[in-house]
Amino acid sequence: MPFDDAYRLANAIRNQLSKGKDDKEVSGKEIRAITESLLAKGYDQEILTHYREKFVVREVVLVKRDDDHIVPFSRGIHRKRLEPCGLDAETIAEITDEVYEQLITKGRGTYTSDQVRQITEERLKKHAGEDAAQRYRHWSRFIRSGRPLIILIGGAPGCGKSTISASLAARLDIVRTQSTDMLREVMRMMIPERLLPALHTSTFEAWRKLPLERDSHQRVEALVDGYLTQAELLSVALEAAIQRAFRERVSMILEGVHINPELASKIAAPDDAIIVPVMIGVLSDDELRSRFKGRGKQAPDRRSKRYLEQFDAIWDLQSYLLSEADRAGVPIVRNDDKEEALRQVMRVIIDQIVADNRNDTDKRKRN
Repeated sequence: MPFDDAYRLANAIRNQLSKGKDDKEVSGKEIRAITESLLAKGYDQEILTHYREKFVVREVVLVKRDDDHIVPFSRGIHRKRLEPCGLDAETIAEITDEVYEQLITKGRGTYTSDQVRQITEERLKKHAGEDAAQRYRHWSRFIRSGRPLIILIGGAPGCGKSTISASLAARLDIVRTQSTDMLREVMRMMIPERLLPALHTSTFEAWRKLPLERDSHQRVEALVDGYLTQAELLSVALEAAIQRAFRERVSMILEGVHINPELASKIAAPDDAIIVPVMIGVLSDDELRSRFKGRGKQAPDRRSKRYLEQFDAIWDLQSYLLSEADRAGVPIVRNDDKEEALRQVMRVIIDQIVADNRNDTDKRKRN
């Protein structure tokens, strides 16, 4: 509906609601009835049908949470709890709708969270199998545990680390995210370039600030040396951010080109913390080039031209990061499609949580 039509309709609804009303309270049912009446008189049937489909009044189902608070069952929250299982959006929506319909059909009034989880697992087994139900079970247990989850997302410039991290934070309800580029900017403000020149340049050009000169045959080795030098300079700040998350017992996503397998191996983590390193990669050089060109159109200040000029160095840096991740057993997620890559990252996280829970169970059995 055009804005002007929607504005006139809203005013007409308000005027009709105010007739004969001494108080300021009206029910949702009244609003919908008047809206449908006005739509039926002055607009296409298609708009009225769309309105009815979008604003279907559903019966409220109450759920007693684990903290004893009673809240309405939320399909949006339920779908979000299913997303870490690595399922597609259509399957998730179908499962949530079936869970809601089953709750309505049973008509118990108020359900416990355990009952909702049990019904959800049954639906998961039907649509996606036992593995999906198990992942949901472990993820639900983890959410209730209050344990800190640290997700480390590395990758070369342009591979989509920031985009995936932002989407991941929203879907997993993680409010603390940190970019290694931002920490580098803070350090640059505090430390003059004459003291640490390798800090004051791009990661793929840091080798130019090293004292040792390399011939053309050692270009890749020099590139890696420069990268490792800058990553080492940032490692103290990165570890400090992670240790603070441990102390405050909050989950965090740390993303950036400076995330590498060596960083994950050096973190001194509490026994109950879970650390999940992931390396993102774009395995087609044409695809990576097109992403830099896209950056130039969408955000000129991101210096896409310079990235394209240094593309060979960026590609070599990605090759090094992926090979190191493979050597260290860090999961590599190919980012050709954002939604698929996001599902793969969530699967990696859940698989790590499942493995950690099994290790804890084995330890308790041995003791």
